[in-house]
Amino acid sequence: MDSLRRLCISILLLALLTATGCANQIPPTASLLSNTPLPPQATLEALPPADASPTPGGPLKLRLWLPPQFNPASDSAAGRLLQYRLDEFHRRNSNILIETRIKAVSGPGGLLDSLTAASAAAPQALPDLVALPRDLLETAALKGLLLPLDNLTDALDDPDWYNYASDLARLQKNIYGLPFAGDALVQVYHPGEIAHPPADFQSVLDVGQPLVFPAAGEQPYLTLALYAGSGGGFTDDQSRPFLSPLELTQVLTFYLSAKQAGVMPAELLSQIQSDQQAWEAFTSNQSGLAVTWTSRFLGNRSPDIALSPIPTRDGKPFTLAIGWVWALAGRDEQKRASTIKLAEFLTDSQFLASWTHAVGYLPTRPTALRQTADASLQETLQAIALSARLLPSTDILSSLENPLEQAVLAILKGQSDPLLAAQAAAASLTSP
Repeated sequence: MDSLRRLCISILLLALLTATGCANQIPPTASLLSNTPLPPQATLEALPPADASPTPGGPLKLRLWLPPQFNPASDSAAGRLLQYRLDEFHRRNSNILIETRIKAVSGPGGLLDSLTAASAAAPQALPDLVALPRDLLETAALKGLLLPLDNLTDALDDPDWYNYASDLARLQKNIYGLPFAGDALVQVYHPGEIAHPPADFQSVLDVGQPLVFPAAGEQPYLTLALYAGSGGGFTDDQSRPFLSPLELTQVLTFYLSAKQAGVMPAELLSQIQSDQQAWEAFTSNQSGLAVTWTSRFLGNRSPDIALSPIPTRDGKPFTLAIGWVWALAGRDEQKRASTIKLAEFLTDSQFLASWTHAVGYLPTRPTALRQTADASLQETLQAIALSARLLPSTDILSSLENPLEQAVLAILKGQSDPLLAAQAAAASLTSP
């Protein structure tokens, strides 16, 4: 009897030790999957990764991709505001976890490169929500990497959007994102030297201070803005790249007058190829005026630098703008409603009021500007945002850049007159 009892006890102890050892060898993911009923004929390999789709009753994980300048983990006011907003979303939706990944804006491993690679090889690794600048939004949407939002949200039906911001989110009549940050061409000046910033072409000549911009660069944004502000169009009736010789001649005539008056010194402008170089020339007192972006000004606030709209032919505010949107890239339909909810939460006017002010971007909503801008800036930024028009699409812009650059340099270097330079630029777009 004792032998039988000892045998039973030994068998029981062995069973307990085996069960304990096996339990310690089960990874957390396998433990979760073991409690999840498998669908008919399914295998563990056929299931999505545990962090890609929620198990019944478990948390939902949303992936966000952002560029470094919007990193919520950065030690900045904007970073802390964004992280607090993401935490607040989780507090209100405790079943949703948010995972952020930082990607470079461009280059290998950048936002577009990563979207393309993940879409082809690992769709489950795609972000649910991704922050994209307008040019990458166009490319990603045309490559089929993004989902239209037309039937998923009515957020853009709200009148509380600037026109440029509403256009920022649209491509070929579809909505591809919710705008959260804008940037527009502006004029900066030294208020100690210039009491009243010039609003029109003649005033620029009368002020007599050098005005700098990237005249020799491949992105002739000021020339584009002055041309469009004078009534020139970017495309013909068949949507092909187009330049009107009349309006372009008016802009080039202004450049010639400015060169002759010493306002656009050829020796300086013919060397400036980027916005950074123009800013450096301005801040080193080589000029009293410069054309730059709102983000450059707002990110480098100083009592010695003031802001105004760029000068136009008739003095009425007009500018070109770019910006950022939250776009939908994930393919998991179970996450779609929650992803849209998060995008709407991150573009709420009250949040954008504080965040765009902290990060140094132009608000995309009028109410966001009214809540944050100080009295000295509010009226100016409002005029800029209301007058802003979206920059031409990437394909149109790439066709216009070289002809406009060549026309501007021809004037500054005295190689052509305004009419001939404008005609040559226009003709280059129709030449075989």
